[in-house]
Amino acid sequence: MPAPIRLRELIRTIRTARTQAEEREMIQKECAAIRSSFREEDNTYRCRNVAKLLYMHMLGYPAHFGQLECLKLIASQKFTDKRIGYLGAMLLLDERQDVHLLMTNCIKNDLNHSTQYVQGLALCTLGCMGSSEMCRDLAGEVEKLLKTSNSYLRKKAALCAVHVIRKVPELMEMFLPATKNLLNEKNHGVLHTSVVLLTEMCERSPDMLAHFRKLVPQLVRILKNLIMSGYSPEHDVSGISDPFLQVRILRLLRILGRNDDDSSEAMNDILAQVATNTETSKNVGNAILYETVLTIMDIKSESGLRVLAINILGRFLLNNDKNIRYVALTSLLKTVQTDHNAVQRHRSTIVDCLKDLDVSIKRYAPSKRWHIDTIMRVLTTAGSYVRDDAVPNLIQLITNSVEMHAYTVQRLYKAILGDYSQQPLVQVASWCIGEYGDLLVSGQCEEEEPIQVTEDEVLDILESVLISNMSASVTRGYALTAIMKLSTRFTCTVNRIKKVVSIYGSSIDVELQQRAVEYNALFKKYDHMRPALLERMPVMEKVTTNGPAEIVHTNGETETAVLETKPPPSGLQPANQANDLLDLLGGSDITPVIPTAPTREPASAGGELLDLLGDLNLTGSPVFAPAPQIAQPPFLLDGLTSQPLFNDISAGIPSITAYNKNGLKIDFTFERSNTNPSVTVITIQASNSTELDMTDFVFQAAVPKTFQLQLLSPSSSVIPAFNSGTITQVIKVLNPQKQQLRMRIKLTYNHKGSAMQDLAEVNNFPPQSWQ
Repeated sequence: MPAPIRLRELIRTIRTARTQAEEREMIQKECAAIRSSFREEDNTYRCRNVAKLLYMHMLGYPAHFGQLECLKLIASQKFTDKRIGYLGAMLLLDERQDVHLLMTNCIKNDLNHSTQYVQGLALCTLGCMGSSEMCRDLAGEVEKLLKTSNSYLRKKAALCAVHVIRKVPELMEMFLPATKNLLNEKNHGVLHTSVVLLTEMCERSPDMLAHFRKLVPQLVRILKNLIMSGYSPEHDVSGISDPFLQVRILRLLRILGRNDDDSSEAMNDILAQVATNTETSKNVGNAILYETVLTIMDIKSESGLRVLAINILGRFLLNNDKNIRYVALTSLLKTVQTDHNAVQRHRSTIVDCLKDLDVSIKRYAPSKRWHIDTIMRVLTTAGSYVRDDAVPNLIQLITNSVEMHAYTVQRLYKAILGDYSQQPLVQVASWCIGEYGDLLVSGQCEEEEPIQVTEDEVLDILESVLISNMSASVTRGYALTAIMKLSTRFTCTVNRIKKVVSIYGSSIDVELQQRAVEYNALFKKYDHMRPALLERMPVMEKVTTNGPAEIVHTNGETETAVLETKPPPSGLQPANQANDLLDLLGGSDITPVIPTAPTREPASAGGELLDLLGDLNLTGSPVFAPAPQIAQPPFLLDGLTSQPLFNDISAGIPSITAYNKNGLKIDFTFERSNTNPSVTVITIQASNSTELDMTDFVFQAAVPKTFQLQLLSPSSSVIPAFNSGTITQVIKVLNPQKQQLRMRIKLTYNHKGSAMQDLAEVNNFPPQSWQ
């Protein structure tokens, strides 16, 4: 037979395959040649053929027919054969196959071989795939090698001993004498594997844990030498001496110091040194600091040391690496109950993480129940000042938490009893009662003591929401729909539900009237379809956006755009919800937030931005300026100076009518900032001459790139009918180049039960407003 091709040639040939089918054909052809060679008992090229077979195994092709050939190579006297044979055994064999027992005698012989590299191969294989039977038979050989003076063998024997202990825990005491001198070794490889072995023994046996606590001073001394030692090229990683060994020692100290005062006292000083002397500019240092923090929080450490650990986590929250921020949040979540005051110092940083675009940073809930309870507490505390997406987000969370349905509907039912002032909470409660009202009546709640509620009592609550003066139109819509859903979940009150629905068929609220008429039609004409139409909602998928700064691509350029959204219904509009969110962490030392501009995130999708930009023919591409902030300090702070806000020029700037159509009129009045002459302050006044209110009014604007635009929050979202009132909203425009101002506006609102939307260009700005 001709000599088989080498592994390198096989790899080169396979890489030339242009399709998966062509690659399979090459592999099958080579496998056939290898099988033929195995049948011929070709000892010359067995090593080469097994190596090629292992490469095919790595590509995902079957290679089980080479198992016995691996055993033959292991039995060979040549080191090159043994190396490939042991590698094949680790890849192709495991303890589920009886074939691996045939190699027990070969491994035992090689553990006593005169060459350390052959012994190392045997130790690696036993530590990788040795079964409990093999470990019992060969544990004595491993224990002998653990006592040898050869550091190369000792480190491999220590790792093999870890595997033996995991497979046969009762053999742990066999290795106890050999561990006495392991920590005296100067070789870092032996030290590392020895710490791993000690950690495994301490985790598996309380007796071993008590025995090894006397090693704490020695471990502290090793860790101190690592910190204080100078540069060592052999162990240096990014300027830190052997960070892998430091991390392993810190983990072992954490286990030894847990629930032990003396051990904790012995390691307090070294933990403080590690926390203060470790460089944080590299990820290596952050890894060591994180392990240090975990150790400090897990042992009986001093209070000052715990504050230092929490401050380290606070610094992690400011890191640009999202993985580090996630780790810090997870750790703070575990410590907030025990070190509440220390965590409170970082509450503003924690709340800032809620603005992160990464959902894994924004959500660090330990459980779905905690998550639901926390959002409910926010809705209860913050009232109508929560963001618009809080209600659908909580509904989605509840829907996806199937096991929490009964608990959630019971909590929400009790939360709104007699109090309908918190409209977002009432909306979520109405939705949940409509979906899971049958669970509420049946008393299936297991998480807390179920309450006894009748069908009539549930309907009483929903009807109270419908007639309450505090209920907004949207909330009444939630309640009416919930009542309709209960017609398929309740059995004794269907007639009452029909009566309620029919009453609202003549409601003066157009939206409510339309819903009621449609629901009446279901009862009368399509009653056979009602159960299917009103069945429980499936698991929801959330459509996410990029957060406050949407990315808009126009003409190959990437631009940042922000849409202005609706304000809270009444009262002061905070710049963010920090004060309310911080209540989650408790404490009363909360600094009030000065309202400057809303931070509510856009509810519109990116497609609307593209529609708004349209084919606006302006010099330069139009851009939406971020509502919350602009990178021009005088522009933002002109209202906080001690000088007069507006100069005398403002009095001579005439007002203009920017829009007048379908009963909606928008006027612009102008003022010039005294602190920054490049800033023009535009006040819009929107009035409604029709006979019905215009609701959900949103004003949006786009300007060329040479301008900067800041939209402050409007005074309301409802424009009263018959010109009985107006909405005012302030726009600040920075025009450093004194160019003619041009603007495209987009208006959206609800009127007479229909959603209205219109675009307009404003080009008639008076020269005094921009010159």
